[in-house]
Amino acid sequence: MDKNFMIGLGLIGAILVTFTYLNKPTEAELKAQREKEKKAQIEQQKEIKEDQKKAIDAKTIKLGSKTKNIASTFKEEILPLESDKIKVEISTKGGVVSSVYLKEYKTYHQFRNKKSKGSLNFVSKENNTNALVFKLNGKEINTSDLNFEIASKSKHALVLEATPAAERTIQFVYALNEKGYDLDYEVKLDGFKPGEIAPNSVNIHWEANLSKTERLLSEQRRVSTIFFKANGEDYDYLSETSDDDETFEKKVDWVAFKQSYFSSIMKPENGFNPSKSSVKIVNFKEGSPKFSTHIKKYVADLNIPISTTGVGTAKINWFFGPNDYELLKSYDSNFEDIINYGWGLFRWINIYAIQPMFNAFAEMGIQLGIVILLITLILKLFLTPIQWKMYVSSAKMRILKPEIDALNEKYPNKEDAMKKQMDMMTLYRESGASPLAGCIPMLIQMPILLAIFRFFPAAFELRQKPFLWAEDLSSYDSIFDFGYFIPLYGDHISLFTLLMSATTLVYTYINSGNVTTPQQPGMPNMKVIMYFFPVMMIFFFNNYSAGLSYYYFISTLISIVIMLAIKFFFVDEDKLKQKMAAKKMAASQNPKKKSGFRERLEQMQKMQQEKLKNVKK
Repeated sequence: MDKNFMIGLGLIGAILVTFTYLNKPTEAELKAQREKEKKAQIEQQKEIKEDQKKAIDAKTIKLGSKTKNIASTFKEEILPLESDKIKVEISTKGGVVSSVYLKEYKTYHQFRNKKSKGSLNFVSKENNTNALVFKLNGKEINTSDLNFEIASKSKHALVLEATPAAERTIQFVYALNEKGYDLDYEVKLDGFKPGEIAPNSVNIHWEANLSKTERLLSEQRRVSTIFFKANGEDYDYLSETSDDDETFEKKVDWVAFKQSYFSSIMKPENGFNPSKSSVKIVNFKEGSPKFSTHIKKYVADLNIPISTTGVGTAKINWFFGPNDYELLKSYDSNFEDIINYGWGLFRWINIYAIQPMFNAFAEMGIQLGIVILLITLILKLFLTPIQWKMYVSSAKMRILKPEIDALNEKYPNKEDAMKKQMDMMTLYRESGASPLAGCIPMLIQMPILLAIFRFFPAAFELRQKPFLWAEDLSSYDSIFDFGYFIPLYGDHISLFTLLMSATTLVYTYINSGNVTTPQQPGMPNMKVIMYFFPVMMIFFFNNYSAGLSYYYFISTLISIVIMLAIKFFFVDEDKLKQKMAAKKMAASQNPKKKSGFRERLEQMQKMQQEKLKNVKK
């Protein structure tokens, strides 16, 4: 490493230390922050109480000096349905799914609290609604305002019934799959006469404010949005980073409220009509009571194909569960498309190569940290021939470096650039070397590196799985928490990120001899850029999943081992140098016919020289 680089690293370190010290909050600031958090919690509790108050069944209407309780005889009931996987609670007030618990999973805070025996509350009563909305003789009916009675009930099924008008009934039928994550939801309209409800005007208003379930709320928000699939088309989704909405123009097969590791998906038997159907995602603003506790606000208004006269029925399959690739794929409805494995080639690599390997090892009961190691070894062995080519190419370029430097000294002027280029091409051709020979293998392995970048943060299997010092491979590993936030870095130190950066720095140092310094003034020094990248990785990957940082760390470490093995045991640079010299001599003794490209290059050179002569005259 040169002196300038060491000075640069020292300055970066000094800046970080100084910045950390200067930004360390005072006791007064810490107290103010605690007061702010406490105030936010109080505001949130107030909002929850307001929501609960609105859900009270008894409503009073003033009639002169008297009041009459119009719902005094109605008492809301919460009715549970349970399967092996989930528990669903349904309220007789509005007939809505008020809560959903995923029995096998916990939130991050429940996971950290070893004594916690609760299940992950994926849907909560205060933050969810699913209501039928339509107009009856010009008056809007919203089933969330209706009182439903129990028509029948069993352990896995429930039928609720409401009467919005005389001899007109709305029936909700809920049936839970005993061993899955499915809730069959059926809507029945009975007794309505022609003209009372306009055709294609019955909508399901589905709204949810999904709560934080993982360690880092900002990461959950970054990958959470609404997905949907139009009939006969590929999946689509709303923006993951900003407020967004979409009005449908085609029939929609399904709609998913997706967060990082869990989703709620509605799939109607006959699709949702495009008429009056739309979806919307809203981000909570800083200062909002839900900013520090909830991910986003999801809203969907979905038109259901149902007869509005006589007896009309609409059936919907409702999924509440994990974003597990194999589980979602088993529904044969392209639900697995909501998992962010990248697009195009990167997604294909993950689906057809990485995921099958991961599943095969995981099914053997191997610890997931070891599974990642095994996948890395297989991929590196697969890429070893490419690394071999890269090393041989870099060795050839090192051997030619004195001759390349001589050509740079021979042609120092810009007007001689064409001559220098032609002599360089002759040198490369006669010696059997090429500056592009090292780039092409790198381009071949780049899709795998980028595919992995998408795979591990999205892999549900890593969620809350520990390895070494990392308590959760799906989140960052921390060996030290600052207690305050450093801009561009975070509030902790990730050891896997530091190890990844260190091995990348070593790998860069080993390869630095292949990079030439720029000859023209003003050109960037590639060596400095190469060393700067591993340092920047410390900031970029500090909040990323430990599984991803761990993969890149051991991948780079294995690359260093392979490169050193090739250098010391498989490639003799002295013999390679002799071979190149022999090839160059043979080429000079038996010159080949000039290629069309070379002839055109020489012609361009002559034309350039003629122009220069004319300018001098």
